[in-house]
Amino acid sequence: MKTPPLPAEALMTVTGLPYPLKAKGKVREVFDLGSHYLIVATDRLSAFDVVMPNGVPGKGILLTQISLWWFDQARLVFPTHLVPDHANALAKALQGHEHLIPRSMLVRKLKPLPVEAVVRGYLAGGGFKEYQKTGAICGVKLPAGLKQAEKLAQPIFTPASKAPAGQHDENITYDEAVATVGAKHAAQVKEVAIRLYNEAATFAATRGIIIADTKFEFGEDANGNIVLIDEALTPDSSRFWPAAEYRTGISPPSFDKQFVRDWLETQPWNKTAPAPRLPADVLKKTSEKYREAQTMLLGN
Repeated sequence: MKTPPLPAEALMTVTGLPYPLKAKGKVREVFDLGSHYLIVATDRLSAFDVVMPNGVPGKGILLTQISLWWFDQARLVFPTHLVPDHANALAKALQGHEHLIPRSMLVRKLKPLPVEAVVRGYLAGGGFKEYQKTGAICGVKLPAGLKQAEKLAQPIFTPASKAPAGQHDENITYDEAVATVGAKHAAQVKEVAIRLYNEAATFAATRGIIIADTKFEFGEDANGNIVLIDEALTPDSSRFWPAAEYRTGISPPSFDKQFVRDWLETQPWNKTAPAPRLPADVLKKTSEKYREAQTMLLGN
């Protein structure tokens, strides 16, 4: 018997699948199918590391479809976690749950590296704040006098540690990344992450989007080979700016959940769970920004 599609609100907290739940993140749920993992992106939305009580209907589909497109491009450069013949394998795995196909990925079982590969092409966000204090980001010294949102001479690799669930990831130096994953893996992750960022940024520029920075995650197979995993170059894992509105000295508008962050900053909330319920107009604006990013990048 086929399961009926879940209402958007229900997708905020549960996917309705009967498979063993391997892990539950802020947005994604990972199920163990024996030989592979099934990753389902819900419509949950997090801000300040807290999951909101309601989210953006369809967000999980948009994130998954953007990731799948980038993974298809990335496989020409580096192996990804997607199983071979992904579309057919996924359809077979989700028989009876076809409504979840657009928000799902079927992937190989890999051991995630405990380091996030962050690449920055522009000076923004937490990186800009660190630069203002120290003149560097994650130990990477930068020229003096750079402005907010300024393009860097070359993209820089600024890794972060993977914190346990419920805790914040922390920026680390490259030497600390080497100490965590080994010199060989650290060097390969850095090289591949910068290459993927450069190729993605070049493509995005032709579509009117600046990729200011992005985060990649990598896993290790049984033979010690490194593989690109998780998501890739989505508005959740990257800072996308509309090129037409880009200016240095300010924080350009972004294709992400900034509407949510801005609204939350006006609320009497201490940034710990439970979070306040998001109003419909904030969710609508956020949904429109996610969809606009997908349309600009990939077309309709």
